[in-house]
Amino acid sequence: MNPKLTPALASKFSALALAGVHREWPHSYQHLAGKASEITTPKRMHPAFYGCFDWHSSVHGHWTLARLLRLFPHLPSAPDIRRALNKNLTRANLAAELAYFKGEGRRSFERPYGWGWLLALAAELQMGTDADSRRWADAIRPLAEYISESFCIFLPRLSYPVRSGVHSNTAFGMTLAYDYAVLAGDGRLEKVIRSRGLKFFGADRDAPASWEPSGEDFLSPSLTEADLVSRILGPAQFRVWLSKFMPGLATGRPASLMKPPIGFDRRDPRQVHLDGLSLSRAWAFNRVAAGLNPNAKVREASGRHMRAGLARVSSGDYAGEHWLASFALYLLTDQAA
Repeated sequence: MNPKLTPALASKFSALALAGVHREWPHSYQHLAGKASEITTPKRMHPAFYGCFDWHSSVHGHWTLARLLRLFPHLPSAPDIRRALNKNLTRANLAAELAYFKGEGRRSFERPYGWGWLLALAAELQMGTDADSRRWADAIRPLAEYISESFCIFLPRLSYPVRSGVHSNTAFGMTLAYDYAVLAGDGRLEKVIRSRGLKFFGADRDAPASWEPSGEDFLSPSLTEADLVSRILGPAQFRVWLSKFMPGLATGRPASLMKPPIGFDRRDPRQVHLDGLSLSRAWAFNRVAAGLNPNAKVREASGRHMRAGLARVSSGDYAGEHWLASFALYLLTDQAA
């Protein structure tokens, strides 16, 4: 039996996220400085999203807290979550984040991974029904609208999609942005993602999935693409597309894709990506299986990856613990899958 999101597990995830959202160091900078005076601390650059190993991890740490608070409003850590979000998600702090994005030479800052997670956070806050959530949603809206516009400008100018297993993966950023667009009623963004998604991926055939994984992947290039396409095509069209894109999947091939990856050094911030790969493969397998009405072998593969990934969320080292809870929560709360 596959694990479920229980209050006990939610408390575990909230503790991991709370440990990061106000932790400024260590910090991996993704900052283009044009002069010496622009070299400063993470908190001065990012008053909302300074607290984690990097900007995007801080964003999805906040997403983790917001989703847990919505799903478990009486969690013992709920008061701590509210205090953390009230401290960081202010109008002034988020206006400073927007000003940073508009700075000289920052068109590609956190594109597309951080962009996608920012929109996921905005969508999550919009789903909240209490006064705090409404205030946070209002505060983040200008930044979310700027990121939405940035996607609409960037994607038509992108000649080829990036098919990596890490942050640069085009399909994953588009997936998070698409879900935001549907929930927020952002028709322009939804139309752009549908159009560019079909342009990038609609004619793909025979994915080289047997080459996966690479040693630093936290996304499966093939399954992440299939996850996006499952959203932008109807069920019948998706089944036809998938039969050509991954023709052996329904029969459990390739074998390398069906078994969880193994990482040997969880203190290495790149090798620990493989623990996240187990989780992201699991949610993508779920989406694909749903499109296949369903498929037992794909469901079994999802279960194997889910159990392996969830067992490693508390890796014992900040290299994994600053972000794996977000992937675990995304998996366990992907209701459409």
